[in-house]
Amino acid sequence: MSQELNKEETLNGLEQKAGDYEERFASCSQGTLLALQETFNLGNAEVLKAATAMPGIALRGETCGAVIGAMMAVGLAFGRDNPEDWQAVQKTTMACRKLCKEFEAIFGSCNCRDVQHHIFGRSYDLTDGKDMKAFAAADAIRKCRLPAGKAARIAGGLILEGSDKKNIPFPVL
Repeated sequence: MSQELNKEETLNGLEQKAGDYEERFASCSQGTLLALQETFNLGNAEVLKAATAMPGIALRGETCGAVIGAMMAVGLAFGRDNPEDWQAVQKTTMACRKLCKEFEAIFGSCNCRDVQHHIFGRSYDLTDGKDMKAFAAADAIRKCRLPAGKAARIAGGLILEGSDKKNIPFPVL
């Protein structure tokens, strides 16, 4: 089996698993993160627990939880253990910037309210009971598997791509 085919199978499985977890747990941040944790053996249950309030940054419509969960996994893969390790900061930051850019290319934004608008044609205030019911009625759990899956796929590709690279430098400004 070719390495490229194996990579594609890994990314397909990762995208599916993140979407399945989104449907099961109704948490894009935790579903995305858990799929990446299992696939790449990253972190532990405490890390997953830390992602609990991340969907739309505590349902405020801000950064999509799928992006946050994916960024957490990238941080676990490349982040620094030593506060003096600036190369790890550079590698992690540049990988996360690429993740955001690719996610934005698909959904138009990394913000939850904008992603909702892209998927549903409107955004919902998930702290409002009436809007939450409308969100559920719009088949949100099934439809929100898409950003979770895509974020996991993008992060997985970055992790696979970057696992053999020591340093990804900041661009020269």
